[in-house]
Amino acid sequence: MDLPADLAQVHEVAQFANTDTPRFRTTIDQLPDKVLLQIFSYLPHKEICRLSRTCKKWRQIAYDTRLWSFVSLRPEISGLHVTSLDTLLHLIRFSQTLRYLELPMELITHTVLHELAAKCPNLTHILLDFSTAMQLHDFNDMQAFPTKLRYMCICLSEVIFMEGFMRKIYNFINGIEVLHLVGTYEKVEEEEEEIYEVINIHKLKAATPNLRVVNLYGINFVDDSHIEAFSSNCIQAAVNYCAKVTGSSLSTLFNRCRKLKTLLMNQTNLLSENVQAVEWEKTQLQELDITATDLSTECLMDLLVRVPALRWLSAGQQDGFNDSVLRAFDQRGNAKHLVALDLDASDNLSEEALRQFIIKYGTQLRGLSLSGMPHITDQLWISVLPVLKFSKILVMGTTDRLSTKIHVDQLMDAIANNCLNLERLELRWDPEALRFSDKGQKAIDIIRVKCLKLSCLVLTDGRYYEIVKANFERADRKTVVRTTTNCRVNNCYLLNFYKDLLFN
Repeated sequence: MDLPADLAQVHEVAQFANTDTPRFRTTIDQLPDKVLLQIFSYLPHKEICRLSRTCKKWRQIAYDTRLWSFVSLRPEISGLHVTSLDTLLHLIRFSQTLRYLELPMELITHTVLHELAAKCPNLTHILLDFSTAMQLHDFNDMQAFPTKLRYMCICLSEVIFMEGFMRKIYNFINGIEVLHLVGTYEKVEEEEEEIYEVINIHKLKAATPNLRVVNLYGINFVDDSHIEAFSSNCIQAAVNYCAKVTGSSLSTLFNRCRKLKTLLMNQTNLLSENVQAVEWEKTQLQELDITATDLSTECLMDLLVRVPALRWLSAGQQDGFNDSVLRAFDQRGNAKHLVALDLDASDNLSEEALRQFIIKYGTQLRGLSLSGMPHITDQLWISVLPVLKFSKILVMGTTDRLSTKIHVDQLMDAIANNCLNLERLELRWDPEALRFSDKGQKAIDIIRVKCLKLSCLVLTDGRYYEIVKANFERADRKTVVRTTTNCRVNNCYLLNFYKDLLFN
């Protein structure tokens, strides 16, 4: 069999290594440089820096600019602690290959930004993390900033006003197409504190006329006026965890953004009357997230009946989402394009209504999440899995204590035999609710062997998790099995522009 050139060289070295003659004994140093470079490309930058101290050859490979096109200098992300400009320039070896860069607060200075503008002409993606800042650097002398940016993410601080920095870069960022502004939602304490508008969103929009993706995440001062400011020509808009958003500007948003296809409003305070005032039937909306927005049953029915062609819907944690809403969506709405559905913690949906809907549309679904509902057990899943044969993502189970046991061996066997294209699976049931036998290894073997695309299997920490993890590790698939403590599965991977919505 003919081998590619790189593999042929590795194969030849391996043959030499298997001989008993001393002159043919070899080490990794005898691998071609391009093979070593490929190996290094799988390592994090912290490890590459450590290996650069091994020898001159490895140092030369470690500082090959092709390994430094995507760089994060945030210690909590990459483990790289860079404290001075000289170290920064020495480490990154700024060149024409650098395309993506993440900078922590201490490295966001006019000197660093000048170097980036002068020496990195192909830098198109940048993340600026001000989240831990208590004071901005002096930017009065800043005269340059990267001009070819297409993607920019700014992590905001609760107390630092950004205008002194932003007014210096407005003239350089008119080419940006994807903008992420990340707030401090996760750091907000329960007691109310004074809220500051730390960045002028209206001026920022005026400086970025080519935006097509806007993501305002967890910003405590963002309200409907800010959404209206960004409402022009966007095809994706996200305001997840912006509690002041009520939906009063939605009509304006759709009137100005005729091609808007994605709208994510998870954990906002939408008012039903504002949502019902939108002319949904005239929109081109395909992907909608209204999780935990507390809309009324009438509003949900009106919305799902009028949207022309939803392909992705997340409507979990809604007390108003009941059998009537699901039935209206089925009978009077347009669910024939639906490929992803998330109804997490929709306790007012009956098992029978869900079964009928899934049986009807299951063959077109690529992602289904029915988690957080104690009455939805393994019996429903086993009955509908035959029609979910094309699914890539499945999320099931609840952390609530159950009066019945989940026969996980039978469930795993049914998943393995029906969902061969499965890529991500999460079982959220409490470990004490899972019933399995010593023969359960057979079911685990089947799902591991048949679901070859499975890259993420999430289980609650317990005895069954340890058994499954050990099984996959013996097959050298060590990164597949994870716990719900550090990983969660959802349908966001099925969004049309998922990669554009990635941030932080």
